[in-house]
Formats: sequence, C-alpha cells, structure tokens
Amino acid sequence: MNLITGATGIIGAHVALKLLQLNKPVTAIKRADSDVLKTKKLFSYYVANAEELFHKIKWVNADVTDIYSLLEALEGIDTVYHCAGYVSFNEKDKQQMHAVNAIGTANVVNACLEKNIKALCHVSSIATLQNPDITKNINETVYWKSSPRVSDYAISKYNGEREVWRGIEEGLDAVIVNPGLVIGPGFWNQSSGKLISTCYNGSPFYTNGSSAAVCALDVADCMIQLTETKQFNKRFVLIANNYTFKELLSSIQRAFGKKEPYIEAGKVLLTVAMWLDRLRYKITGKQQVITRATVNAGLEKNTFSNKRIKETLHVEFEPLSETIRFVCDAYLNDLKHNHA
Repeated sequence: MNLITGATGIIGAHVALKLLQLNKPVTAIKRADSDVLKTKKLFSYYVANAEELFHKIKWVNADVTDIYSLLEALEGIDTVYHCAGYVSFNEKDKQQMHAVNAIGTANVVNACLEKNIKALCHVSSIATLQNPDITKNINETVYWKSSPRVSDYAISKYNGEREVWRGIEEGLDAVIVNPGLVIGPGFWNQSSGKLISTCYNGSPFYTNGSSAAVCALDVADCMIQLTETKQFNKRFVLIANNYTFKELLSSIQRAFGKKEPYIEAGKVLLTVAMWLDRLRYKITGKQQVITRATVNAGLEKNTFSNKRIKETLHVEFEPLSETIRFVCDAYLNDLKHNHA
C-alpha cells in the first residue's frame, strides 16, 4: 500500500494520479481543512475517468506536524511518498516552513522507522544544492555551503533533507529527489501556478537570472520508478533543462498571445520594488510578493545537471514548450469556466 503526504499539492496529486493509473492502491493524508477536490480537478486535466480514479483514494486525516496522526495513518503501509511541503519566499512564513519542511519531515522519517516502512521517497528541492562557489552544472555531489543570500525556504528544505539522510543512517530505505521549478496545471494560486496566472496578465519585466524547470508528470514518473527500482541512499536532480528567466517568461506569455517581456529588472530596480512592496504590505496588510529572497533568486545564474537521473532511468523529459502549452491551455479553459 502506498501513502502520499501532500496529495492536495501539485507534486503529490500527480504521484497519486500515476499510481492509480498503474492500478496501485493509494492512501493519502490530509488536514481536516484540506480541499481534496483540487486533486480531482488535477486528474481531470489528464484523464476522462477522473471521478473514478479520485474515488479510489483512501483519504486519512493526519498532519506531518503531528507524529501521532502519522503513526496511525501508516498502519498497513509499506511505501511512503513524502510530497508535503510549504513553499514561500516571505520572511513571515519562516516558522511555518520550518514546522512543515524540517520538523514535519523528521516526523515522517521517525514514523517510517517506527512502522518499518519498506521505502520512502522524499521530495526535496534544487534549492538544497546551495553552494555559492559552484553555480554551473550543479549535480547531486554538490553539498550545502551557506551564504547570506540563502532563503529561509532553502534552509528549511535542507534541514528536512538532513532528516532523511539521518533516517537512512538508521536503516530506512529512502531516495531523495531534487526537482527544479515544477510546471503543471491547476493550483493557480500556489507554487508555479502563480507564475502562470501572473504571465496571463502580461508583464514587460524580466530578470537576468536563470534556473531549471521540469514537468510535474515527469517528476511523478521518476519518483515512482526510483522507488520501485530501489534506488535508495541516493538523491536525484529532476530537471528537464536550464532556462533563463527571460526564456521562461517569454514562453508562457507567447503561449497566451501576450507580448514577451522586454525590460530587464536589475538589482537596483528590484530593490526599489521590494521596498515599495514592503510599504504596501504595511499599509494594506496584503502579502508581500517581492522579497529579498525573490530578488536574490531572480538574479542567480545557476545551471543544473540531470545526468544521473537520465543514466539511471534512461528518461526523456517532456520539452518545456510542450508543458507550457498544455498548462496554459488548461488555465484558459479554467478561466472560461470560472475555475481559475
């Protein structure tokens, strides 16, 4: 039996879909206030029998920050896909990120050890491949070296990843995946979904940084294959390719028929925007969008290597252009039916 944490998020929902399509049983934990219909909606982007597949999920109320609820949820489980996480680049969310990404992962690891779980697949992030001395061709051998520019999100995910390595030392069979920016349909108000909805409105600005991206369905495929082929005690960078932020934004806005961004937002302009956004937050109370962490991320010029995952699974990632076209069409369809 497979258990998924974070099945109401973009990665967890895709893992649930892929497992169900493989006729594998799925138990998914959720908080009492979770909107599980978001998962069913995601299924509908891909398959005609979304309702049928969705009703095969066994939902269990539990929370990664509550180890006792996890222990109860893990009864009868042999494989865990730990996809739950909290993504934010806002300083006010620091404690929540630590609670979910670090302490929550420690709870999952401890519960897996207690229940003798056969396999754990943990979703980390390329943000944990943090080393200011290495910015090109970053791979799984790059280990953490802190810097003043590192985000609270990266720190929380790194501490979570450390808990998995600790579990491995204590006898847990586990594999870690480090995806780049995960692109997929739905969840328009969170994670990469915000990028899609923002680009729909069109923006003339871009930053000169770069990073890596990957299709959500490819992430789920790799996670399941790595777990089922027992690629334990390793981590794998999951990216389709590296892209400048101008390339990424241009691709999305072109898919919407919008003008490509043409004004470079450098450090000075971004810093001014950050302070103005902070002032707006203090006056209106509306969440700050441009933070020091987002400014730093927008200016970083990192490139990553997917050599290990390609050699291990012989996987061919979906081209970003195809992913973006599919996701943008889904967004337009949701707008048409007032679902976005």
